Amino acid sequence: MRVLFATSEARPLAKTGGLADVSGALPAALRDTGIDCRLLLPAYPGTLDGVRGARECLRLEAIPLFGGVRLLQAEMPDADTPVYLVDAPDFYARAGGPYQDIDGYDYPDNALRFGLLSWLAAHLATDATALGWRPDILHCNDWQTGLAPAWLRFMGGGARSLMTVHNLAYQGIFPADTVVQLGLPAEHFQMEGMEYYGNLSFLKTGLFYADRINTVSPSYAEEIQHEPLGMGLQGLLAARRDLLSGIVNGIDTAFWNPAGDPHLPAAYAADDLAGKQACKRALQGDLNLVADAHAPLFGIVSRLTYQKGIDLVLAIADWLIARGGQLVLLGSGEAVLEQAVHGLAARHPGKVAAIIGYDEGLAHRIEAGVDCFLMPSRFEPCGLNQMYSQRYGTPPIVHATGGLKDTVVDATPQTLARGEASGFVFDGETPAALQAAVERMLALFADAKAWRRLQTTGMRRDFSWEGSARQYAELYRAMLGAGPGARG
Repeated sequence: MRVLFATSEARPLAKTGGLADVSGALPAALRDTGIDCRLLLPAYPGTLDGVRGARECLRLEAIPLFGGVRLLQAEMPDADTPVYLVDAPDFYARAGGPYQDIDGYDYPDNALRFGLLSWLAAHLATDATALGWRPDILHCNDWQTGLAPAWLRFMGGGARSLMTVHNLAYQGIFPADTVVQLGLPAEHFQMEGMEYYGNLSFLKTGLFYADRINTVSPSYAEEIQHEPLGMGLQGLLAARRDLLSGIVNGIDTAFWNPAGDPHLPAAYAADDLAGKQACKRALQGDLNLVADAHAPLFGIVSRLTYQKGIDLVLAIADWLIARGGQLVLLGSGEAVLEQAVHGLAARHPGKVAAIIGYDEGLAHRIEAGVDCFLMPSRFEPCGLNQMYSQRYGTPPIVHATGGLKDTVVDATPQTLARGEASGFVFDGETPAALQAAVERMLALFADAKAWRRLQTTGMRRDFSWEGSARQYAELYRAMLGAGPGARG
């Protein structure tokens, strides 16, 4: 089976968020199952320095609207996964990031930049491709490749197309005249097609024309069929529910491994947690927190945004400290939340540490050094930190949404008795609901034997990419077994 995995970012070549982690890991895991999976990615500055053995494999001299493009073939730096790089300097050789300039503003020609990526993905998936290799499945990811399933259909078809939604909140919406600029068929600019409230939506286009749709957790697949998480697309998604599914992301279990993590001051494993206490002592010392092995230490590594529920944490933080807790926050985001976090740390010296920004090593040390991880997101398509936390023996407290409730087993008397519990799950986007979950956590934390059992249960769960890759392989096989043009 041959799969072309089209994406706008992939770790370690280019990263702005979780899409890069998926794109860097899933293709390699798919190849381990025997699938010939290859990446398609723009050649951003520095990308060529990060790959191995780059060579030209195709040159397209005059693509309408886009001009000449070279396609380079290489291998990913940390795996033997082939990657095709779209070498189009006029579109991708920018000083900023993949989507924004150095001042943080969206590039004004993003529609053209990712229109090109989508067009080329579709072209390579047709029988007319000059590459000499044609995929059976074109796997598109988020709005940046959303036009590819449509173009594939307009070009006469070829591979089957899968559209994966990593976060429905980002839809790639552009003015109506973009349809003409991109040379898309004007007759398809309608509600039953590419039109979205008078604009062109890259993501809606992909959701409408793809043969199958999936997202990054089963619960999120259900949630986006309804308001408010449908983000205006719930009607389309509900209409195509028979072709919509969810597969939870995996994590890099070699990179996130407390038994061999080079960022940690001490290693530990499920059968010996002594090193975790050493990590807590070191973290308290490094961040000028009161050295207290018995104080419940809470951690957050997150964007500081309303979506992530940071305001809920701030609302109960003074109470949490009064209960004897400590808190570490690492992240950046909305200015008002950054200021509130700074204010909280100023009110509670020695009890609260706030680091604005991001530090990979510190993120690992927080996961290892805290007793409990807070993740009260209002919505979370999948989430990764709740899986990192369980692997590091740090039971998370999560809101019952998306991938959070799909990956954390709530500590109830029944799940504790069965040895299944791995964290705490709460319903309701309120400070009171979060506080009640923290109360449950504190009660269990006081029982050392029960707390250790909770930790080790989480550490022994399998969050590797292998399981996710097997589910994607089954989805691909189902797609190829279906008749052409099956759209529901």
